[in-house]
Amino acid sequence: MTEQGNSTPAADLRRIIESAQRLGVEMDEEEALQWLAAIASSQSSAKQLVVDPTSGIFGHHLSMLDFDPAELAYFRQVGQLVEFANDPPQVETALALSGSAAQSRIQTYPGDLDYFERVNIRAVTREEACQILSRLMRDKALSTMAGETYRLIEVKFGNYPCDVVRDGRLAKKGTPIAWKPDEIRSGVIVASRPDDSTVNITWDEVSFDPGWCKLDWVVADPVRATVSNASNMLDVTWESPDGTITPLDGYLDPYFQEVYLEAESIPIFSKLVRHMSTSALDDYVAQLEREVTKYLVKDVNYGKAAKRMYNIFRLTGRYDEAAYLRELFDEPAAMLYQVWALIRTVEEACAPHSTIPAKTVVSQADELILAVTRALEGEKEVEIVRYLLRLRDSIAGCEKSALASSQVEAARNEVINLVNNFFYEKLTAIPTIRAYMEDRIHLSSGG
Repeated sequence: MTEQGNSTPAADLRRIIESAQRLGVEMDEEEALQWLAAIASSQSSAKQLVVDPTSGIFGHHLSMLDFDPAELAYFRQVGQLVEFANDPPQVETALALSGSAAQSRIQTYPGDLDYFERVNIRAVTREEACQILSRLMRDKALSTMAGETYRLIEVKFGNYPCDVVRDGRLAKKGTPIAWKPDEIRSGVIVASRPDDSTVNITWDEVSFDPGWCKLDWVVADPVRATVSNASNMLDVTWESPDGTITPLDGYLDPYFQEVYLEAESIPIFSKLVRHMSTSALDDYVAQLEREVTKYLVKDVNYGKAAKRMYNIFRLTGRYDEAAYLRELFDEPAAMLYQVWALIRTVEEACAPHSTIPAKTVVSQADELILAVTRALEGEKEVEIVRYLLRLRDSIAGCEKSALASSQVEAARNEVINLVNNFFYEKLTAIPTIRAYMEDRIHLSSGG
């Protein structure tokens, strides 16, 4: 970042800090300089992979700077629910945190518990590897369908073999299939074609084109009295007898935003990343930029755009802007991003026949209300608290089936509007970030 071709990193950072102060964003200059120094120190080493010998976690050197191990025991506890075991013996796995959970040092108010797992299957043929994966995922879903502290929401597995209509919505051929618990049990999805004829899609028939593999649960912590959404996205590879590694979805995911939870998985991790493309970083940044464009233009969400811009900036050397974004995630108003995510989680926890204790969900609703009152004031606070109180009363009255989707959606929409306004104001007030956003919007229009 330069100004009239005559600038220094310290001067650039100072301008960012001054801008932040004018915007009411608390930005600690000493802390920002320490972070920049840590980046410089890690870059001077030839090692991109950093291992913490005390905790056993490891990851990309920039990812490790953003992770706070204070919650590691809890992350590992939930990890026991979402992870896949190395069984049968030809299956090797490496479980990591991703998303905001992997950036707990800077994202004081993370949204969900996002996990990422590399699953390598040694098999004679691709078809055999797909069959093993099919059994693994269905067995995992069935064995974690419901318990005292968790409930499976859905599993993404396979792609639609044709255009279908489900729940009144058109799902295009080739797009990911989301399986509901009852459909996983039966192994069949009954849907209709656009011409209203019935079509049955079986778990077995889509197993040879597994596509995007992801499992989602709602998880309760009785000790903390919280509920969260926990997900595990799989990157599945087939290892042939000659040692060739082939991603089953056609793409080997990079590791620039992952924190791996056990040092024992270093061998499988190392084996897989050796097969990563030499353009992996460029490809990853390009993917993030496409997502930024989506959240700026199509599915407008400036909070999600900000999170992706932070990852782009820290990976492409725009450290001053990244340092500013780090502080945004710690602002009280940014907490509303978590509230927005938790409203959805509370709704899932209160679904009919849920095994999640109502007492835990009520406590989470109470926390949402307190969080809103701490972050807001005036009419907006009153309005959102009104929605949340109705939500809480429904839960407390054990009226799980009576939770009005319209009232939940209204609360969620109000919160996301506030989140959008906060991030839009703070992002566009920094000239270099505003210019980056304008470039993404301009490119999306074909300019």
